Amino acid sequence: MMIAIYILIGISLLFAFAGVVGMLRMPDSYSRMQSSTNIATLGVLGVIIGGILYSACILKDANMAIKLGVMGVFYIVTAPISGHAIAKAAYAHGIKPCENTVCDQLKEDLEDEA
Repeated sequence: MMIAIYILIGISLLFAFAGVVGMLRMPDSYSRMQSSTNIATLGVLGVIIGGILYSACILKDANMAIKLGVMGVFYIVTAPISGHAIAKAAYAHGIKPCENTVCDQLKEDLEDEA
């Protein structure tokens, strides 16, 4: 069982590393925000699942496993929503995407409302 836990934590580390590389290499703040949301969602999720397995199988503590499961569900729901809200607020404050951006659907939606 410990091997599965180590694999989950290792996968989380890979997602976190890929997200950090993405944050360093992406051209604008919106792309960087997408990378940081991936770190938050996929990087943390593997650690939480590993913690659930550890607490349920090794420690035999069902309460901790349930708390980690609730925390995981909460994290899956709130991380993408908060990333979207931050990106929309940044756009409203005038932070523009890079010149290579092909499609700006929020601008089209705002023009349709006006």
